[in-house]
Amino acid sequence: MKELETKLGYCFCNRSLLSEALNHSSYANEHRAQGEQSNERLEFLGDSVLGFVTADYLFALHQDLPEGDLTRQRAALVCEQSLYEVAKELDLGKYLKLGKGEDAGGGRTRPSILADATEAVFAAVYLDGGIEAASALIHRVLLDKEGTHADELVQDYKTALQELVQRRTGQVLSYRMVGESGPDHAKTFTVEVLLNGVAVGAGHGHSKKEAEQAAAHAAIACLQRGE
Repeated sequence: MKELETKLGYCFCNRSLLSEALNHSSYANEHRAQGEQSNERLEFLGDSVLGFVTADYLFALHQDLPEGDLTRQRAALVCEQSLYEVAKELDLGKYLKLGKGEDAGGGRTRPSILADATEAVFAAVYLDGGIEAASALIHRVLLDKEGTHADELVQDYKTALQELVQRRTGQVLSYRMVGESGPDHAKTFTVEVLLNGVAVGAGHGHSKKEAEQAAAHAAIACLQRGE
């Protein structure tokens, strides 16, 4: 806990909040007799805290942008991929408490699990230290980091991918949903993008459109590497 607090730059008064934020549902189910709670409620709250802090940041930063553009920029900043990158920077997977099966199945590196845990940590800081502490953390690990400017993140990767493959004739792109998981209020969708019937990228998101954009982003990286 102390090591993670150092990475977060925040010291908890009530460390049980941080402990709960790291409890995946698979772990909570295996330890229900010990009264362990999953981080799903904190994730729900953290999503709203993150959304508010990000909206406040964008509202102050872009005083002339219309509502639609602000909404798109907020969505880009709080998407699963952004939260996954935050979790990787914090090495959050190292601290997660997972059920045996989830752990053995690679849960510590699964983007959806790490993104959800990041939101849960934001909520834990909010409950422990208030909105100022949560805002400071979110700014430090996400909003103020170089390379995460909203105007750079808001890209139509599907269009960019289409333009990339159209440099050669006869190329056919398609998308297919290959999975969905999570409760109804926080579904995670997984989509693959196919080039001439061969998968060249996969992505996750809390909507099918977000997952398609993430898949297109991954495909662009793959094709640019020549894989």
